[in-house]
Amino acid sequence: MNATRVDADVIRRLPKAVLHDHLDGGLRPATLVELAADIGHPLPATDPDELAAWYVEAANSGDLVRYIATFEHTLAVLQTKEGLRRVAEEYVLDLAADGVVYGEVRYAPELNVKGGLTLDEVVASVQEGLAAGMAKAAAAGTPVRVGTLLCGMRMFDRVGEAADLAVAYRDAGVVGFDIAGAEDGFPPADHLAAFEHLRRESVPFTIHAGEAHGLPSIHQAIQVCGAQRIGHGVRITEDIVGDKLGRLASWVRDRRIALEMCPTSNLQTGCATSIAEHPITALKELGFRVTLNTDNRLVSGTTMTREMSLLVEEAGWTAEDLRTVTVNALKSAFIPFDERNALIEDVVLPGYASVL
Repeated sequence: MNATRVDADVIRRLPKAVLHDHLDGGLRPATLVELAADIGHPLPATDPDELAAWYVEAANSGDLVRYIATFEHTLAVLQTKEGLRRVAEEYVLDLAADGVVYGEVRYAPELNVKGGLTLDEVVASVQEGLAAGMAKAAAAGTPVRVGTLLCGMRMFDRVGEAADLAVAYRDAGVVGFDIAGAEDGFPPADHLAAFEHLRRESVPFTIHAGEAHGLPSIHQAIQVCGAQRIGHGVRITEDIVGDKLGRLASWVRDRRIALEMCPTSNLQTGCATSIAEHPITALKELGFRVTLNTDNRLVSGTTMTREMSLLVEEAGWTAEDLRTVTVNALKSAFIPFDERNALIEDVVLPGYASVL
């Protein structure tokens, strides 16, 4: 299985798994245009192709704060039950069309209440849309399982409420929790009470860390807060010299703490200089449990097929490498072991064998 045999058409047909993908960063451009027109919200462009190009251009600034600011427009149209249901349903169908068989979608309910919805109404609406999308995908012969991660915004004061929601909806499609938003200046330990509550209630969680801030952020996320996965984690390389791992890097690798890596997004926010030199390749070779993700498909102008293709074309990845990160993602998914194992054994491995 060498890289020259893995062209874009083959990659598109490979079964995929994505753990780090934001609902409000993955709208269809045409849907955003339509929903914005319905509520009279002005957009930078009203042609879907031009709007998609605007997002990518804005995201290519190399500034995480500006990257996050592009969400003003997507969030504007996600303040009603109808908007949330539609976007969630389309989210699932877009994953299915990209060959994704398992996905975890994350969003912060506190950002969807400006139109008068309650937090519970937000979560219920999204779950209805996801369920409708999964039913349609299954009926079309492209089944995909999608679990939800609820996020608290680390720079605000409603993280505890978001954690309570994750506990309340853990048997209704919510599989875990995260904190998101501007990382630098807002350490994970500020929300230790929420993470302790989640641990007591046996709700798994990941934490955005090691993206805009370095090793202290990763250390707090894992050793203080108890995260089972790390969102991005690119800067774990600051604890590695050559093939020699420092204590934190060794802990992450040896305990199989998954790194939810997002190459294109990391280039846009200045966390990496190129796909060829992105840390995901070196970390994979050092034995870390790296996973491959899209982060924000609209904002980054990407898909899982594109992320895989870039690594094949620019970093020399093989089909075996793609299979490894897919299996890694499922091993670290926030669903029960037997369900994870079934996806690996019954879907992913046969899928790779049939295509290759």
